[in-house]
Amino acid sequence: MVHAKQPKFLPVSQKELQLLGIDKPDIIIVSGDAYVDHPSFAAALLGRVLWDAGFSVAILPQPDPKDPKSFQNLGEPRLFFAISGGSVDSMVSNYTAARKKRSDDAYSPGGIPRRPDRAILVYTDLVHRLFPESPIVIGGIEASLRRFAHYDYWSDQIRQSILADAPADLLVYGMGEHALSTIARLADSGEKPKEMQDIPGTVWKIPPKQFEGLALHNTCILPSYIEVKESPEAFCLAHTRITENQNPFTGKILVQRHPKTVIMQNPPAPPLSTPEMDRIYGLPYVRAQHPSYKEEIPALRPVRFSVISHRGCYGGCNFCALGMHQGTIIQSRSYDSIIKEIASFQKIPGFSGVVSDVGGPSANMYGDRCINWEKRGACQDRECIRCSSIQSGIERYLDLLDDAERLPGISHVYIGSGLRYDLIPHDPDIMKRISRHISGQMKVAPEHIVRSVTEYLNKPDKECFEAFKEEFETSQVGKKSRQYLIPYLMSGHPGCTLADMINLAEYLRDHHLYTEQVQDFTPTPLTTSTCMYATGFDPRTNRPVHVPRGEEKKIQRAMLHWKNPAHYHLIFEGLRKAGREDLIGTQEHCLISPRKGVVIKASRKKNQSPR
Repeated sequence: MVHAKQPKFLPVSQKELQLLGIDKPDIIIVSGDAYVDHPSFAAALLGRVLWDAGFSVAILPQPDPKDPKSFQNLGEPRLFFAISGGSVDSMVSNYTAARKKRSDDAYSPGGIPRRPDRAILVYTDLVHRLFPESPIVIGGIEASLRRFAHYDYWSDQIRQSILADAPADLLVYGMGEHALSTIARLADSGEKPKEMQDIPGTVWKIPPKQFEGLALHNTCILPSYIEVKESPEAFCLAHTRITENQNPFTGKILVQRHPKTVIMQNPPAPPLSTPEMDRIYGLPYVRAQHPSYKEEIPALRPVRFSVISHRGCYGGCNFCALGMHQGTIIQSRSYDSIIKEIASFQKIPGFSGVVSDVGGPSANMYGDRCINWEKRGACQDRECIRCSSIQSGIERYLDLLDDAERLPGISHVYIGSGLRYDLIPHDPDIMKRISRHISGQMKVAPEHIVRSVTEYLNKPDKECFEAFKEEFETSQVGKKSRQYLIPYLMSGHPGCTLADMINLAEYLRDHHLYTEQVQDFTPTPLTTSTCMYATGFDPRTNRPVHVPRGEEKKIQRAMLHWKNPAHYHLIFEGLRKAGREDLIGTQEHCLISPRKGVVIKASRKKNQSPR
C-alpha cells in the first residue's frame, strides 16, 4: 500500500506497470468496456478509488476470450482479480429486445462489439483456469442484477445466481466503492476473499453441508433455485422478499439454496456521505480514452463534459433496476464540488464551453432528502415519490446550474439526464428556469397514458402528464426559439394489450406527439416487471397479468411507428386483430391507408409461456 499517488492513466500493460515501478499490481480489474478514464466508467472510478486507498491497480480492458494469452498480459495480481462485464449487462449490450444481435457497442473502440455473451462467466472461467490460485471478485451491473436465481430473457429460462455458476469467491453488488475497498484492505491483511462473510454490499456462497452448521441471525430464507424455477408463485415470493430487504439499515441476510451451493446476500452497503461523494468524483480523472486506442470510444463523446451530481433514484419504476443497484436513497455531491469540477473543464483541450449534463438517474432529484433516510433508510413501501416527507432540492439544483453558467469560459450548462416531470412543482418560474437549461427538446418519460398500464409500470397517470405538458407549452409563449416536448414511451410491457397500444397511438396522433422514442420492453433481471413477464403474475397482488409475447410484442412496438411504411403489415394485422379496422382508411383520423392486395404475413400462432 505505497502507491497513493495517482498516475495519469491507470496502467493497462506491463510496460506501463514498469514505468510506475510496479512488479505486480495489487488488483487487476478485468472489464467488458474499453478503458476510458472518466467517472462515468466504472473501471476508471473504482480503480481510482482503490488507488486513492493505497492499492496499485491495473486494468485489463476487453481481453479476447479466443486468445487466452490476452488474459496474461498483466500477469497475476498480488491480492485478487476484480471482474466486471462492463457498464452494461453483456446480453443487453449484445442483443436487441427482439433478441437480434447488435452490430455496435458504444463502449468499444470504433463501436465494434468485443464483449462476449455472459461476459462475467466467460472472463471468470478463463481467469480461474489460467490463475487457479488467485482469488476472484465479480461485480458490476451484470453481476449485481444476477445475484440470485433470475429470469434470463435471452435463453427464456430461470438461471442460477451468477455466483453459483462462476468460479468466483465473492460478488459485489451495487456501486461497490465501500465493499471493494474493504475487500482489498482485508485481503492485504491476509484474509481470503472466500472467507469474507460479513461485508455489506456483498454476496458469498457456502457448501450446503457447511450451511447446516452455520449460526446466523437476522436471516430471510428465499425460495430455492429449484422452487423458483418450477413455481411462478415461488418466483414472485422470492422477488418480494428480495425487494423488501434492500434497505442498508434494516435489510436481513438473504439465503437462497442452489443444488450445489447456498447463496448468501449481506444487506446493502450504506449510502455514501456527501464528503465521500465529493472525494470520489474529485479524483484526477483525465476524462479521455486511454492513448493506446486508435479509434474513438463512442460512449465517451456524449458524457465527456458532463457531471454526475448524485446517485440513487426513488422513482420506483417497475421496469427499472436502478433501485436494486444504486439504491433508493439520494446521495448528492456538494455544491462546491460540482462547481469546481465544471470550472476545471476550461483547462481540458477540446472543451467548447458547453456542459452537456449535470445530473443523475433523475436530474431533478439532486439534493432531495428525507429525515428517515438518515435514520432507517427508505420506508418499506418504497413509495417515496408520493411522500410529503421528501424535501425537494430542485431550487438549489437550478441555482447550481445558473451559477455554473456564470463561470468564466462556460457558455451553456444543460440538463441531459432524464427529468421526473411529476416532481417538478406547478410553478411557472421553475418551468422557465428549467427550460433555460434545456436545448431544443425536453425529454420526459410518461411511458404510457392508459391508466391500467401506468399502474403496472408504476408511473404517473395521463392527467399528471397532461398537466405538465400544459405548463410546458405555456412556458413557450413569447419565445423566439421554441422548445419541444419529447415523450419517451414503452411498448410490450406486462399488462399492456394491443388495444392499449392503439389507444396510445390515437393519443399521440390527436396531440401531435409522434415520436421515434419508443422502447420495446426488455426483461432485465431483478425488476418487478421482469417478474411479471416471467411468471404471468403481478408480485404486488399475486393476480394474473397479460404478458405480450412473440408477434404481439412486435405489433405493439410497430403501432407507435404508424407513419413508417416498413411497419405497415404489422400495424394492419394489429388493427385487424383488435377489431379496429376503422383506423384503416383515407380519413384524417386513420393511422394507415388501405393497400391493394395486402398479404398478411404476421404469425397467428398462439403465444407460448416460457414455462
